[in-house]
Amino acid sequence: MATIFTRIINGEIPCYKIAEDENYFAFLDISPVQKGHTLVIPKVETDYIFSLDDQTLAGLTLFAKKVAAAIEKAIPCKRIGVAVMGMEVPHAHIHLVPIQNEGDLNFAKAHLKLEPAEMEAIAEKIRKAF
Repeated sequence: MATIFTRIINGEIPCYKIAEDENYFAFLDISPVQKGHTLVIPKVETDYIFSLDDQTLAGLTLFAKKVAAAIEKAIPCKRIGVAVMGMEVPHAHIHLVPIQNEGDLNFAKAHLKLEPAEMEAIAEKIRKAF
C-alpha cells in the first residue's frame, strides 16, 4: 500500500505544494512546528533516508537546498533548520523549518494549527521565491 506521501505525489491527497521535479517533491507540513515548515521527499518510495541510493540521496539534498533558499527568502528567519527523523511516515523525508533559534526546531512542543488560507498564502510566498 502506498504511503501518504506517495498518495500526495500522485494527487490522491491534496497538499500545499512548493516545488516538484521528475524525482523530488516539496510541500508544507500540515502540522508545522513553525510557519513555512516544509517536507522534501523523493518520489521513489523508500522508508529510510539512508536506504536511498547515493545518486537519489545527493539529488534529494540538492533539491532541499533549493527549497530552503526559497523558504529563507519568503519567511523571516535566521536559518533553515534541517531534521531527518523518519519515524512518523515510512517514506524518506527531510524537514526544512525556518528558525530564529535552536528551540524553534523542537518537534516535542505543540505544533501550529493554521487555517487553509494562511497555509496557501505561505505556500504561495515560497513558490514565488523558488
